[in-house]
Amino acid sequence: MTSRVLVPMDDSDHAEHALEYALENHPDAEITVLHVVGVPSMMMGEAVGLTLEDDLDAAATDRAQAVFDRARECTEERNRDLETVVGIGHPARNIIDRADDYDAIILGSHGEDWSRATHRFLVGNVAETVSKRAPVPVTIVR
Repeated sequence: MTSRVLVPMDDSDHAEHALEYALENHPDAEITVLHVVGVPSMMMGEAVGLTLEDDLDAAATDRAQAVFDRARECTEERNRDLETVVGIGHPARNIIDRADDYDAIILGSHGEDWSRATHRFLVGNVAETVSKRAPVPVTIVR
């Protein structure tokens, strides 16, 4: 029986579909939504702004709030609760590092950068990495 499910989310529709799938297919499970904010780096776009923050954890939590609000809207429609967790760093690594605490991972096939020319055709890079390395069952939702 699946009692704890991790649902990594970003701002993508695929991530929201993954949460909806988790809620519908695991009605008795505890759902945790994870949003990962990238490590500050000159190559990572939005994460560059984090380098100027005095409190990295607070800044990461602020950036995750919009994703968590969207997730809460989805769960409230179904009278469900959810936990939220903010990660800092590489998304796939964050997901895999937390996987042992859950019975399953359900994630969207492509993240918010889905429309970029460099995206993978069938499954995005994070979803592919997680599916190959996670120690628990992984469901990829389109």
